[in-house]
Amino acid sequence: MINRLLVANRGEIARRVFATCRAMGVQTVAVYSDADADAPFVAEADLGVRLPGSSPAETYLRVDLILDAARRSGADAVHPGYGFLAENAEFAAAVTDAGLTWVGPPAKVIAAMGDKLAAKALLAEAGVPMLPSWTGTDEVTDFPVLVKASAGGGGRGMRIVRDADELAEAAASASREAAAAFGDGTVFIERYVERGRHVEVQIFGDSHGRVVALGDRECSIQRRHQKIVEEAPAVVPERVRTALHEAAVAAGHAVDYLGAGTVEFLLAPGGEFFFLEMNTRLQVEHPVTELCTGLDLVGLQLLVSEGEPLPASLPESTGHAIEVRLCAEDAAAGWRPATGTLHRFTVGGVATEFGGLAGPGLRLDSGVVAGSVVGVHYDSMLAKVIAWGRTRAEATRLLASALARAELHGVTTNRDLLVRVLRSAAFAAVEIDTGFLDRHPEVFAPLLAADRLPITALAAALAGAAHRRATAQVLGGLPSGWRNVPAVPQVTRFVGPGGDEIEIRYRLDRTGRLADWSSTPTKDAAESAGAPSVVLVEVTSDRVVLDVDGVRRAYRVHPVGSAVFVDGPDGAASLAELPRLPLPTAAVAAGSLLAPLPGVVTRVHVQVGQRVTAGDPLLTLEAMKLEHPVLAPIDGVVAELPVPTGGQVQTGAVLAVVDEKDSR
Repeated sequence: MINRLLVANRGEIARRVFATCRAMGVQTVAVYSDADADAPFVAEADLGVRLPGSSPAETYLRVDLILDAARRSGADAVHPGYGFLAENAEFAAAVTDAGLTWVGPPAKVIAAMGDKLAAKALLAEAGVPMLPSWTGTDEVTDFPVLVKASAGGGGRGMRIVRDADELAEAAASASREAAAAFGDGTVFIERYVERGRHVEVQIFGDSHGRVVALGDRECSIQRRHQKIVEEAPAVVPERVRTALHEAAVAAGHAVDYLGAGTVEFLLAPGGEFFFLEMNTRLQVEHPVTELCTGLDLVGLQLLVSEGEPLPASLPESTGHAIEVRLCAEDAAAGWRPATGTLHRFTVGGVATEFGGLAGPGLRLDSGVVAGSVVGVHYDSMLAKVIAWGRTRAEATRLLASALARAELHGVTTNRDLLVRVLRSAAFAAVEIDTGFLDRHPEVFAPLLAADRLPITALAAALAGAAHRRATAQVLGGLPSGWRNVPAVPQVTRFVGPGGDEIEIRYRLDRTGRLADWSSTPTKDAAESAGAPSVVLVEVTSDRVVLDVDGVRRAYRVHPVGSAVFVDGPDGAASLAELPRLPLPTAAVAAGSLLAPLPGVVTRVHVQVGQRVTAGDPLLTLEAMKLEHPVLAPIDGVVAELPVPTGGQVQTGAVLAVVDEKDSR
């Protein structure tokens, strides 16, 4: 019987495991790095143990520190979450050798499935269909292929290669990324299936020899080979579903599987499928299975780890559930990770957190709350938002609406892309595969169209004026925006989401009504469109209601210093109000490429004086365990490379300077 459980992970999954432990009466222990000392998961645990170390990212991977924390806290069991330690056979063995209960499959199973090449060979003997694969770049003759890390997952160390000339560099890059993420740079090469779908089966095994399939999931919509939209059940013919479940259960029996696991398959357009990998852990997307079955998969993990058999009768899947991964990243800028403080984090209409639903509704599994700081040390996922409905269309509509209305202030997220994916005709028609985002560039557009930004900025300007009047120390009774010379407009300047300045000019009459207004056009807005007719209906420091061309629209305004976050019916905007009298700042040389976030320069591809063409790689920046290429924005000559290989940089540091004048 487990009495005190240590979770060897952080963030959302730690909170998720703690929620089940509270329901089962199990005490909880959190381990945390210095960077996570104030994180929500630490506050929610019964006990917490600090993990010392100079690198916040590496502390969670130190087996010795985790075992010492278990000893000091009196834990009698360890749950690895779904981090890298969840698939580390040495860690599982060390936990067991220490006399603790390991919540997961035995070390020998993890070892067998952790080496993907060995796993393919083992499961092929069990009759699980496989794709052809190679270990050497010189063995490959047919393209396209996929380079994959042998020891990892989660999309790290993966590269699609369509040409033989690109294979060696792709394999080297994947190996570096895998080594940084998993400590093992071994890669192999597999045939790449065009228009393939990523479908997986949730399996569970107990110590009494039983292995069952608890439904399937569709996980085809991915970025950088990492899932961002998952749903259950997968939309496949029943004959295919039956065959998938049979293959997954056969894989489980082949290794005497125990606990929660996922067998992942690649589904070809004709219905043929091939084994990808077996993940010997709870998956990020497990909530969609929980909502469709009513099961608590973490509870089942604890049950079978205590030696209990799986329930004799398990529920069938009903309805449809869809999950999206809300990440701190700029999707339109090559999925660049984002950092900062979450000044507001609100998803309206959530019925439950980290648990099941009794009917249609929303579930939120989040690792952050308002005020959380998003740093560079860990994965960019902030939360999972999940909807369950009686049908796929019902769940889709509910989830898209909740995301569109969410207030996410302070950190750039992929929210707009997720909403556009869910509302796309292709998604509704189940025309999805792993190349979905490549074929649908329209989903990268922000929800707030360029021609609606001026109205949004006007709402921000009016709310700012109302706030100043409400907090005025003298003449507080004057209407907001009133001035003694009414012919001269109020002027407020902002920096918009794309970095362009937008100037709002407006006049209020002596009754406080909006007399007229105008704005400077942004580069994406048509100048000829003209300013719409606007009537000011209501204004406070945090809410503005405008009648725009006869349609009433409400805007929620949240200022934080010079930043202004506006949520409206057309989408959200993050604005920065410019000072009326700006202070002088240091000039940055023209053509400078600035670091978008803190990181390490792992490779420099060019030399000073070298001619480059727009799009050429200049250097590679590693942040959040991923490599991010820095490309030349223009044709020119490399004038400066101030950061050497191995150099660490902070946000805004100059990485390179390209001189356009010398491009001839």
